[in-house]
Amino acid sequence: MKKTIGAKGFTLVELLVVIAIIGMLVGLLLPAVQQAREAARTMQCSNQLKQMGLAALNHESTNKAFPSCGWSCDWEGDPDFGFGPNQPGSWCYSLLPFLEQNALWQLGSDGDKSTGGEIKNANTTRLKTPISIFYCPSRRPPNLMNGHTAARNNNAFTGGVAKSDYAANGGDGWSWTNYGSVDEGLKANYTGGKTGMFYPKTAITMGEIRDGTTNTYLYGEKYMDPQYYDAAVKCAQGDDWNCWMGPESNDLSRYTQYRDDQTNQPLQDRVGYDHGNPFGSAHAGSFGMVMCDGSSQRISYSIDKELHSYLGKKADGEAAQIPN
Repeated sequence: MKKTIGAKGFTLVELLVVIAIIGMLVGLLLPAVQQAREAARTMQCSNQLKQMGLAALNHESTNKAFPSCGWSCDWEGDPDFGFGPNQPGSWCYSLLPFLEQNALWQLGSDGDKSTGGEIKNANTTRLKTPISIFYCPSRRPPNLMNGHTAARNNNAFTGGVAKSDYAANGGDGWSWTNYGSVDEGLKANYTGGKTGMFYPKTAITMGEIRDGTTNTYLYGEKYMDPQYYDAAVKCAQGDDWNCWMGPESNDLSRYTQYRDDQTNQPLQDRVGYDHGNPFGSAHAGSFGMVMCDGSSQRISYSIDKELHSYLGKKADGEAAQIPN
């Protein structure tokens, strides 16, 4: 009699057990992969801040002062004004030649120090040119975002604009000002708050940082409400203007002031809290800052409020060091 050999294979129960085990392993592995990716993005973000710090130091070495903050949101960059307090554009604009973006900085150079000539078309081109180093990889890609310009040396424009996820250290804050003409901007001498590293028409020298370059903030990540990252519906506070304009409150500057009645404690991004003044980030546990010596630091959100305030001031005489 011929023997029949039974077919070998998985039973339905065995197959379900295998699938369940694979699902469990994937579930255990996925958080680790996500953590590794976020760690890489955090490192990239810190490296970008480091590059900005080194660019600022090269600017200081070349021009004997840290980058200017510009005039006001009524003005964007113009290469014919060079560097320093006479430059109407933002600190982002002044950093461009030191970030291997000299061609973008030079757009509109024609010797005409007015709102005519080539500058309006050049600034429209810059407006539509996002630079990846100014975008945090954990927050959003370097795309054009909903925003606008009201600059006197740009064409009227509303639509996608280049932005920045990083802001300059404005210390205790400063009063917004408005320079209505080129002549007024050149002659103006800003007299408002000057505790931080940036305010209208800045040209801070090394000698003015009397608290020490290792103990004074230069640039850092800015806080945002996550529901406005892509600005598809509405721009967040401190994120509605483009990154090439001069200072307008909190789009390109953030503050560290601490008094009994007011604090700008740094925050991790969270939905439903649209606040345009503090530093902060999309990262868990800490946010990135670069100091005036060019060192990139991770700062805990729970940093002491007074210490955070002292680190934002360049010459208050307070002993302030970043905690280990």
